[in-house]
Amino acid sequence: MITKNYNVIGVMSGTSLDGTDLAHITLTCTADAWSFTIHEAETIAYTDDWVNILKSAIDFDMPALDQLNKEYTVLLSDIISNFIDKYDIKDLDAVCSHGHTILHRPQDGITLQIGNLPEIAQMIGQTVVCDFRVQDVQLGGQGAPLVPIGDRLLFANYNYCLNLGGFSNISFEENGARAAYDICPVNTVLNFYANNLWLPYDDGGKIAESGKLIPQLAEELDDLDFYAAPYPKSLGFEFVKQTVLPLIEKYANSNEDKLHTFTLHVAKQIANSINQQGGKGSLLITGGGAYNTFLIETLQAHLQYTVIAVPDDKTIQFKEALIFALLGVLKLRGDVNVLGSVTGAKKDHISGVVYTL
Repeated sequence: MITKNYNVIGVMSGTSLDGTDLAHITLTCTADAWSFTIHEAETIAYTDDWVNILKSAIDFDMPALDQLNKEYTVLLSDIISNFIDKYDIKDLDAVCSHGHTILHRPQDGITLQIGNLPEIAQMIGQTVVCDFRVQDVQLGGQGAPLVPIGDRLLFANYNYCLNLGGFSNISFEENGARAAYDICPVNTVLNFYANNLWLPYDDGGKIAESGKLIPQLAEELDDLDFYAAPYPKSLGFEFVKQTVLPLIEKYANSNEDKLHTFTLHVAKQIANSINQQGGKGSLLITGGGAYNTFLIETLQAHLQYTVIAVPDDKTIQFKEALIFALLGVLKLRGDVNVLGSVTGAKKDHISGVVYTL
């Protein structure tokens, strides 16, 4: 039985803008069965200036985006190099990086992840595998979600895999194929209202729990067209900025009440998605939202026949970095790393670009 080990770093920056996730990982493949070990891992927070830039970049013109891409690539290379030096990581097969999504309008054939310029390989002195979404959009897909291939290969013992980050997304097996899609915004909205209270986030959902429901807002949120659309489907920050926040801001209620109402909305939409698939079995929850006790308890109340599993801290926090490490390794192996059944692309394919020294 042949066993192959891969020594890689996974890098992910999500829409919640809490920072860059880095994880040093060993991926092991034995007879087509995959396992993993997460070694050193940490999140490097963005400065306030970078948070503001990344929030506003959606409105940049192309010359400004090009300049931002160059500056962010330098920033990201410094973050990765410092991580490698700090933990004295040797003999890497690759650094596998998602970059940071600025534009995601697959219906217009547009997706842009900055930090994926070829220069990054020279800057960090490593082979880099990155830019995983563009090809899928070119093949008619949503360019998202990409994580489900990792759910299938690394977390097959769960019926459903749910990530609670800037957005919620879910994956599961359906008729022998992997199905997955974005469900609704989560921390992109919750953090916005926590920021209004001069907090980076609502710790444990305590502030949301203290608020009251705004019934009319809850109805309007539930009636948004996106929720009735069939999957595959995906969301970008454009949806939050152009649709969700203007809707919530019509109401003069307190930030606490808005947090409460939107948390209930998130739990309801996630539960609807799971219950539509029968709702039976186990649900793995990862991402920063796994620490939102009020959200998890509210979700569990909607899921009578589902057992919620929250894993260890490293898996909660770095699952996406782990899976982008896997996507990079699959690319290097010449194995499929994007599922057309998930993204809506014309076919399964091997996505990403490889930059070498």
